[in-house]
Amino acid sequence: MLTITHRYRIYPDFTQEQTLIEWMEVCRSAFNYALREIKDWCDSRKCLIDRCSLEKEYILSPELKFPGEIQQLNNLPKAKKEFPRLSEVPSQVLQQVIKQLHVGWKYFQERGFGFPRFKKYGQFKSLLFPQFKENPVTNLHVKLPKIGAIPINLHRPIPAGFVVKQVRILRKANKWYASIYAQCDVSVPDPAPHGHPIGVDIGLEKFLATSDGVLVKPPKFFKQLQSRLKVLQRRLARRKKRSKNSEKQRMKVARLHHQIDNTRKDFHYKQAHALCDVGDMVFMEDLDYRTSAKGIFGKHMLDAAFGQFRAIVKYVCWKRGKFFSEVDARGTSQECPECRGEVRKDLKVRVHDCPHCGYQTDRDVAACQNIRNRGIRLISTLGHSGTETACADDLPGADERQSRQVSQSRKRTTRKSKA
Repeated sequence: MLTITHRYRIYPDFTQEQTLIEWMEVCRSAFNYALREIKDWCDSRKCLIDRCSLEKEYILSPELKFPGEIQQLNNLPKAKKEFPRLSEVPSQVLQQVIKQLHVGWKYFQERGFGFPRFKKYGQFKSLLFPQFKENPVTNLHVKLPKIGAIPINLHRPIPAGFVVKQVRILRKANKWYASIYAQCDVSVPDPAPHGHPIGVDIGLEKFLATSDGVLVKPPKFFKQLQSRLKVLQRRLARRKKRSKNSEKQRMKVARLHHQIDNTRKDFHYKQAHALCDVGDMVFMEDLDYRTSAKGIFGKHMLDAAFGQFRAIVKYVCWKRGKFFSEVDARGTSQECPECRGEVRKDLKVRVHDCPHCGYQTDRDVAACQNIRNRGIRLISTLGHSGTETACADDLPGADERQSRQVSQSRKRTTRKSKA
């Protein structure tokens, strides 16, 4: 089963927009009420049976069962009689709110931390419509239950053979989007190793470097608009909370953050497609960038969004039939790609000069070549077979170690940023 997700802009009128906002507030109340039941049940079991809590008293019957997903879903029809406001929202949308809560609860039980939190005013920003009798999407509208047809900008059509299963309505910076989930009953195998391999190294000084010698400067989207964001946030801090002027200023800040996010993601997708244009196998480092984001360069790491970029590259490679793999990142910058000798150097040293074989190149390019060589050794060790084997000088069984220049790069380059 193949599932794809496309996001489109939608343009609800004033009445439809107010209805969607009202539904989100009703769903937020239902979410908080269900979470309150779970929290009360947990708090009532914290203190021992022969003594009372010193802070709060939770007088609940010991025979009361845990408010599970099925029980809370069955209580929704009864709650609609007591709270008629719940009947305004489609029943399946309300059920998805309870299911969403218990997905977070199960995730908390698996990890041991991350207890679900209550949603404040304005924090519930999506509605999921999980089922449709017929295709709700046309070239001009998306038809939703109890709300009617909403104009949609279908900038790319849904592929033939795919059936629309779910539609999620999102609200971001006072703009409305529809994420459409479509499925097709086909099985697509993972791409096999083949063709020209490239290693990719990402960093702060150079956002992107490849084993073919291509270097891309970091765009720094957040840093470019940081001064403007500082002015808008200072104005927001001076406004009276919950006032109309405060809400207008808050939307200006949200729109600027939304602009930064969109431009960054657009840059990531363009670079990912450019990598697939020049290579058939893409290898990247297996790093946890969340740890690096907590250091002194945390703002710059979050601005570059390396984790998002790696996930996008993996998706684009799968979509275009390119092989993607992650390799061990230890010592990629301290090893010579020619003779595999150890070459120690600090971060301030930006040129790789091997004292053993005399090979000299840019530090990041040498790291990319090590990533590429490790990726080739990894797929050859695992016994994968592809349609074409490239850079065979690093594969097992070679009688003589050849030069890195045996595997020539294609005469194409990645798109460089204007900055």
